[in-house]
Amino acid sequence: MSATHRMPNEALTRIIEPQSEDDIRDILAAAVSAEEPLAIEGTGSKRGLGRPVQAARTLSLRKMSGVTLYEPEELVLSARAGTPIAEIEALVAASRQRLEFEPMDYGPLHGLEAGQGTLGGVIACNLSGPRRLKQGAARDHILGVRAVSGRGEIFKSGGRVVKNVTGYDLSKGLTGSYGTLAVMSEITIKVLPKCETETTLVLRGLSDAEAAGAMAASMGSSAEVSGAAHLPAYVASRVVDGELGEAAATLIRIDGFGPSVEARAAHLGKALEKVGKLERLERDASERLWRDVRDAKPFVDGTEKPVWRLSVAPAKGHEIVMSLRMQAAIDAFYDWQGGLVWLRMENGEPEADLLRETIARFGGGHGTLVRAPETARAVSAVFQPQPAPLAALSRRLKEQFDPKGVLNPGRMG
Repeated sequence: MSATHRMPNEALTRIIEPQSEDDIRDILAAAVSAEEPLAIEGTGSKRGLGRPVQAARTLSLRKMSGVTLYEPEELVLSARAGTPIAEIEALVAASRQRLEFEPMDYGPLHGLEAGQGTLGGVIACNLSGPRRLKQGAARDHILGVRAVSGRGEIFKSGGRVVKNVTGYDLSKGLTGSYGTLAVMSEITIKVLPKCETETTLVLRGLSDAEAAGAMAASMGSSAEVSGAAHLPAYVASRVVDGELGEAAATLIRIDGFGPSVEARAAHLGKALEKVGKLERLERDASERLWRDVRDAKPFVDGTEKPVWRLSVAPAKGHEIVMSLRMQAAIDAFYDWQGGLVWLRMENGEPEADLLRETIARFGGGHGTLVRAPETARAVSAVFQPQPAPLAALSRRLKEQFDPKGVLNPGRMG
């Protein structure tokens, strides 16, 4: 380990960049000994997620990069935690494969360039995109992990083959922990073949309630839909460089083998034509559109207006939005058949109490503040408050993995 990694006796720069798993272990062991907290990140593209971390120094994994194993025939890939997701996606695409959980890129929403996110960041935040409806979230695609706990101890869980589930729950436990339990050094995930083609059926001019019905019917059909989203009027103009126009757009994606996609789209399209005007986007145009939905492009606006990500019952999403519209200035669009609601608060205030009261009144769910000025994040409940039993379990996990609280203190509230 280089001189800049020695702790705690020698002066350090603010950014610490380990180059090996042993470096991470030594840094964390020294931090534990000194009881000195550290912010944990890859490239910092998700620094705006969660509450501000209360640490003077940052452990950056940007030099812990590179694919260590890729076996296309076995549908398995291992990479160091700091490996850019864009690099992984390009590699697997060359073998006609993809990451089925379609991880979101939060960078642009926070005013950063696209493509900076890392594998470690995706797993730590349990990111997923529109295909989550069909294929699950990141935690459903992780096979194994190597990591260093907040005790400064190296451990591993899971394996490198799809059928090996040993220790799988521990790997899943780190997924979504936002770097508060351990620093992952290497991650193994499964990949799947990329579909031959895709098409998106676009219904125009539906209200939010009408769109909810159309999406539910489509998901319940035999068309094997892989994406269902709704962009209300004017929101639609903020994707694919305005090519959709301003009329509301309800999006239904179908992918797979060419003849199958055509047959399923034609069958579902006949039913949807009775609901409203129907258009179609094919292959590249469809992929561009869903990337914009995935990355919340309608709210990539260069501002810090608060943005919320709500996970609710699909049938209740539009009702929650309508209720909120009557009490606050908001903008909104829907993914996951209406079960994922993206909200932008137009008056600049997070309105956390109002939002969570409304969610509870309509049957419950989760609300996460994914963009806001640091001052607002410091005083708001960024994550949905946990029920007492789950909060107690989270505390026990934290005590086991990071008893001195050196990893991302304060990030999860």
